[in-house]
Amino acid sequence: MNMNISSAQKIKTGMLVVVSILLLAFLVIIIGQNRKLFGSSFSIYANFKNISGTREGNFVRFAGINVGTVDDINLINDTTVQVRLSLDKKIQRHIRPNAIATIGSDGLMGDKLITIHAGTSDSALPPVKGGETIKSIDPIDADKILNNLSRITANGDSITAGLSALVAKINNGNGVFGKVLTDERFAKKLEGTIDKASETVGTIKKTANNVNENMEAAKHNFLLRGYFRKKEKRRIKDSIETARKNAEALKNDKENN
Repeated sequence: MNMNISSAQKIKTGMLVVVSILLLAFLVIIIGQNRKLFGSSFSIYANFKNISGTREGNFVRFAGINVGTVDDINLINDTTVQVRLSLDKKIQRHIRPNAIATIGSDGLMGDKLITIHAGTSDSALPPVKGGETIKSIDPIDADKILNNLSRITANGDSITAGLSALVAKINNGNGVFGKVLTDERFAKKLEGTIDKASETVGTIKKTANNVNENMEAAKHNFLLRGYFRKKEKRRIKDSIETARKNAEALKNDKENN
């Protein structure tokens, strides 16, 4: 069996190897640029109670731009997870110590990513230093949101069912509202009762006005004029006596103090 390899086959094999190496190098460069593997970088830290599925290699964004990756994740204790962020050196001058890190998603169903918010603008603050820890806000628990939505839906169904039953009773003429809306005789009786009540109120008001007029007339009557004058004098005398007592009490309080 002839095992000799022709020159054409050697050339094809060599070209295939060269193309594969070039393609691999190109992919490494692209991935390296995308993951910020090349160029100068610095690291900062952020602590979370729950990293919500964040993994090493996830992107870090600042002002909507990918500026680094999640470099390392360490569990400090049962309530703290420390995340190390490897960031492009060029953006260090834009991040202040009052920056805030949050965890979000790249799109609705995308991978988790960490977003750095600039915080309050304060030019007096120096840029963040490598190795510093910035503030963070824990992500919202999706399970709690779903549970709350389920409760709201259940309550909504219960309220809808209750309203449906109430409307059905009204349509069937049950209850006061049902009788008012469906029974014409009951509605007319209710209307008559309201009219009579209005007439009664008008009569009471008219009687009260007549009583006031009679009282005024009695005051000016020469037979009762003396009675009302005595009553007025007594009221004035009582008012003066009350004022005198209050003045004496106030004077005694001042002397005691």
